[in-house]
Amino acid sequence: MKVSRGMIGLLAGLFAVAVLSGCTDWKKKYEALDVAYQNTKGQLERERAEKGQMAMQLSELQKQLAEGQKTGKDLGFPGEVSVNAAEGTITVTLEDTILFDSGKADLKKATSSELDQIVSTLKGKQDYAGKNIDIVGYTDTDPIHKSTWKDNWELSSERSLTVLRYMVSHGIAAERIRSIGCGETRAVVPNTSGANKSKNRRVEVVVHMR
Repeated sequence: MKVSRGMIGLLAGLFAVAVLSGCTDWKKKYEALDVAYQNTKGQLERERAEKGQMAMQLSELQKQLAEGQKTGKDLGFPGEVSVNAAEGTITVTLEDTILFDSGKADLKKATSSELDQIVSTLKGKQDYAGKNIDIVGYTDTDPIHKSTWKDNWELSSERSLTVLRYMVSHGIAAERIRSIGCGETRAVVPNTSGANKSKNRRVEVVVHMR
C-alpha cells in the first residue's frame, strides 16, 4: 500500500510531538529529582551541623561536671549525673535505696519526687524533646536468698520496668523509652565491701542526645 506524502508528513509530525512531549516529561522528572536531591542534601548538612554542635556542647558539659563547675541540680536532675560526649549520652544515676526496699521491685512510695523531677526535666526542656531513653537496672553480686526472684538479672529487670512504667504513666512517650536489666554486671566499683555494693545497686536513666 502506498503512503501519501501528506500521511508521511502527518506521521512525522505526530512522532515529533511524541518525542518532544517525552523530552518535556523527562525534563520535568529530572528537575523534580534534582529538587528532591538538593533538599535531602541540605537536610543532611543541617543534621551534620547540629550533631557537631551537640557533640561540642556535650564535651563542654562533660568537662564542667568533671571539674565541679556544674552539678546534676544545674541540669534539673536529682542524683549523680554524668555525660559521655563520645556516646552522646547524659546519665542520671539513682541509688536503689532511693527507690526500693532491699530485694524489692516496687517503689517505696506511690509517688517518687526523684522520678517526678526527672520526668519534669525531660518533658520541660526542648533539648530533650524526642530523645530516646534507657532505664537500666543493676544489682550487686549478693545472691538472691530471701525473695521470690530467680536471680539478680530478674530483680534488676523488674526494677527497671517499674521505673519505666512510672515514667510512662507520668507522660513520657512509650515509644521513646526502653527497659534494660544488667544484674550484677558492669559494676562501677568492686563488690568488696558493703559501701561498694550499695554503689553498684542502682538505676540509671540514660538519655541519648543524638
